Amino acid sequence: MLTQSCCIPLLQREHALKPEPENVFDILEERRRGSDISHALRTFIAQPYRGATPLSVSALNRMVQESQYLRYVISEIAVESGEPHECVKEEAVSILEEMSQNLQLSFIRLMGFALTKVFKRLFSSIRVNEDGLARLQQAIQEHPVILMPNHRSYIDFLVLSYIMFTYDLSIPVIAAGIPLMGMSLIGEILRRSGAFFIRRAIGSDKLYWAVLSEYVRTIVRTGFAPLEFYVEGLRSRTLKSLKPKLGMMQMVLEPFFKGEVYDITLVPISISYDRVLEESLLAHELLGVPKPRETTRGLLKARQVLEENYGCMHVYFGKPVSVRELAKGRIHRGQYNLIPRDLPLKLSAELQEFVSDVAHLLVQLQERDLVLSPWTLMALILLQNPDGVEWNTFTHKTLRLRTLAAQLGARIDWPAQLPDSEVMLSSMALHHSLARFENGHVRLVEEAGPGPVTQQEAVFRRASAVLMCASYRNQALHVFTRPALVAVAMTTAPSYSKDDVFSRFCFLQDLLANEFIFMPGHAAQDFEEGCSGLLRCGALSIYDHGLRVIEEEQDTIVFLSAVLKPFIETYQVVFRVLCEETFQTFTEKRFVPDARAAIMKLFLSGEVRSYECLSSDTQKNALSALVRMGAVSKSRVAEQFEYRVNHSAVRRIWDTLDGSVTSKVPLYSRL
Repeated sequence: MLTQSCCIPLLQREHALKPEPENVFDILEERRRGSDISHALRTFIAQPYRGATPLSVSALNRMVQESQYLRYVISEIAVESGEPHECVKEEAVSILEEMSQNLQLSFIRLMGFALTKVFKRLFSSIRVNEDGLARLQQAIQEHPVILMPNHRSYIDFLVLSYIMFTYDLSIPVIAAGIPLMGMSLIGEILRRSGAFFIRRAIGSDKLYWAVLSEYVRTIVRTGFAPLEFYVEGLRSRTLKSLKPKLGMMQMVLEPFFKGEVYDITLVPISISYDRVLEESLLAHELLGVPKPRETTRGLLKARQVLEENYGCMHVYFGKPVSVRELAKGRIHRGQYNLIPRDLPLKLSAELQEFVSDVAHLLVQLQERDLVLSPWTLMALILLQNPDGVEWNTFTHKTLRLRTLAAQLGARIDWPAQLPDSEVMLSSMALHHSLARFENGHVRLVEEAGPGPVTQQEAVFRRASAVLMCASYRNQALHVFTRPALVAVAMTTAPSYSKDDVFSRFCFLQDLLANEFIFMPGHAAQDFEEGCSGLLRCGALSIYDHGLRVIEEEQDTIVFLSAVLKPFIETYQVVFRVLCEETFQTFTEKRFVPDARAAIMKLFLSGEVRSYECLSSDTQKNALSALVRMGAVSKSRVAEQFEYRVNHSAVRRIWDTLDGSVTSKVPLYSRL
């Protein structure tokens, strides 16, 4: 059983979110000195979960097929649909065959050999925290383990298995999107390396949901292998954390709710990149360029990425989280033991809230342990100076930001043994496709292309550069979000009274709930955390029932307010567009292209100047905020969702937001 010191109770969130220093080492260093083939073929001895039921892959699948739960659902569907029982059963078997992994050590060795070659070409180093691996090794032996990494790149999918193979840890089975299965040869290699494939849109497919949930529960219940999945559901196109999806989270926790396992251990894993392989692809997707299909041919065409340097990757294994500890005082499992384990568990409101809280906690723990590169901080400064910035000013502002980020608890990978200017110039060289240093100034680089270009093409190229740079800035946003919300609230509330500032804070947090990760129902704690951060960096004082900006640190308040400015501006523009008569009613499919076209017109007329307003993800988040706040209704019509806009309600929210960005602090200063 994990000791209490290894676990992170939900009520200790504030303490848990403070990073602690740990020993870090480069796993590629030894690979550069040794034989790749010897590494792949060495003796592999992993310590399994002590309570595991020894199972082959075929035995695992058979256990799923023969489970009372799946039999119950098959019979229920046969009665409801009128289909023969055998037909429904055959369909269930077909789903399982399509889905299931076929983990084989020989293919792990093959992947180990190939990935060593690839990683040595792509990355200067892959740094892993040694203490985290030791904790994981202990946790794997004691309870079923769920590995929960963040998801920023396709590389995420490969690197954890590679690390675990390198350090003789049990190889995980991995939830993967079904498009990967369709890649000739690669799909089968991934399946035999532990991937099981899930359809994106399960929707109301009762049988598919039953097969998937029973498959996941059986893996957890038997301790077949550690299970890896992305709680965010999708790869983040903006490189900031996404709101967690709860379906898979519910599946992995259900064996605990039903008393089928004593405990489940969740391991947050934070993967950070100096440079992301897909940086231009992600920006183009945000601007409406269709995502290319995952194909083997596409993979082969992408071989030119091997000619580039992507710097360092950091993989931080967080402290194991005990579900049993989290559930103490919240979940009473005895009531669920009265329900036969073979029957589907319908989650009560209590369980749904618990699943949501756990998922949000894990994403916040992932954020806490992200490592910020120098370029992440440099990108933040560069985006606040879109016309370029003089080198000495750029250096001064970046170093001030480094100090501020450290005061707010960020993990920063800034080589102490090198001069600061050398570190920054090295980062500029790594990101040569994004920024250029010439004539004493630093400027964003726009994508090259055939000319001449239309006005719209020129906007696209500039927006692409801005969104690529913004994606790196976004990796640092979790550090500044709460202090920034307090900063904006302080400078826009009717007074500096704590109640007024808190009220404004709550409005902004509710509005931006899809942009940043907040624990549901924890606004007061988030506000206190934001105030605490401002106190630590000397920008805030508290008196009686009020708050006061320290005059000498107004630059910090202005800078933090500017961190949120691109998001607030985008929301304002989306609200403006939705108040037009043409947006009275529209379908989900039409929203992004129609909104983009309307915003582009505003751009070309000079009424909008922020290129980040063209990000489809932020536009969709603004729409979701209006739905959540009751200003837009959403309903299913035929096979698609339809939205209906309440113009007066949108305008009220828009007016409130407009008021919230009329600052009382003079905006002549920047960090």
